[in-house]
Amino acid sequence: MRIVDLIRPEMVIPSLSATNKIGVIRELAHHLATHTFNIGEDELVKVLVDREGLASTAIGEGVAIPHGKLPSIKGIVACIGRARNGIDFDSMDGQPTFLFFVMVAPEHSAGAHLKALARISRVFKDRDFRHRLLDAPDVDSIYEVITLEDAKY
Repeated sequence: MRIVDLIRPEMVIPSLSATNKIGVIRELAHHLATHTFNIGEDELVKVLVDREGLASTAIGEGVAIPHGKLPSIKGIVACIGRARNGIDFDSMDGQPTFLFFVMVAPEHSAGAHLKALARISRVFKDRDFRHRLLDAPDVDSIYEVITLEDAKY
């Protein structure tokens, strides 16, 4: 599974406007619900907030991977958002989070969901990749950085 199998250019938010954790979750959920059939925004916010209540999805090094499952969707959907100033997202390393890769999977898709999380985690561990995402000037550039990095794996 590749990251470009999960997102399209319209699923890239180059500059999140939210300034806190719940705001980021709401903004990402709104974007996914607006661009994806069969996702209710309020339901998605609840799923993502409930998941964050178990443990923060901020894995450190400026990256968070909020994720959850919904019974209403047929396949994995995702989007990426960037916060240029960083957000306190209760990261494992205590540092601000700049890159948010939100992923939602069908309720009964444990295997695909875990494979996608592993792939995203592996790709986002690369420091140079993260810096290129942060430096990319617009949606098309961000998507191109993701496409080129994805091709390496």
